Amino acid sequence: MAQVLAIVAAYLVGSIPFSFLVARAFGVEDVRRVGSGNVGATNVLRSAGRRAGGLALLLDAAKGAAASLIAVTLAPDRELTWALAAVSAVLGHMYPVWLRFQGGKGVATGFGAFAPLTPVAALGATVLFLLTLGPTRFVSLSSIVGAVSLFLFALALGGPSPVVWAAAFTAVLVVLRHRSNVRRLWTGEERRAGETRR
Repeated sequence: MAQVLAIVAAYLVGSIPFSFLVARAFGVEDVRRVGSGNVGATNVLRSAGRRAGGLALLLDAAKGAAASLIAVTLAPDRELTWALAAVSAVLGHMYPVWLRFQGGKGVATGFGAFAPLTPVAALGATVLFLLTLGPTRFVSLSSIVGAVSLFLFALALGGPSPVVWAAAFTAVLVVLRHRSNVRRLWTGEERRAGETRR
């Protein structure tokens, strides 16, 4: 019962729409109706400014970490439950019940969810995210690199098997949520960080 509770709690925590709430607090009535329409920190950054974007990023990552820590607390020594909770938090962010299942792309929440479970892999993924973002200024490409590399680092470091494969599944989800960005990258139409809409 504790394991089921942990997974359900992880989804509910992950589904808290911090990006939506932060954008509203900074004067954007509905972040789904501006910019890319994505309920995530990047769209908050572009529509409500750097302070709002930074706050949304921190809160989205924090809720992922909280979801995993709840699972670790409720189900100690149950690595499969931890892994499922991490995925549930990401799914909650992507498909939040509070916003009619219209959420974000899961990058910050995914990082937060896996950071307590495989911290070295999360750190390595963050470094590669920043190394990609610096020269390219493509947040979408950097996010994909970060998500995929988190799985690869977890695999290479010999992390708990359920956590490794949960990271792989999450990477697939993140890539799928970036389908339109990948198309724009391919056609040269993707916006770079700090670039105004053409």
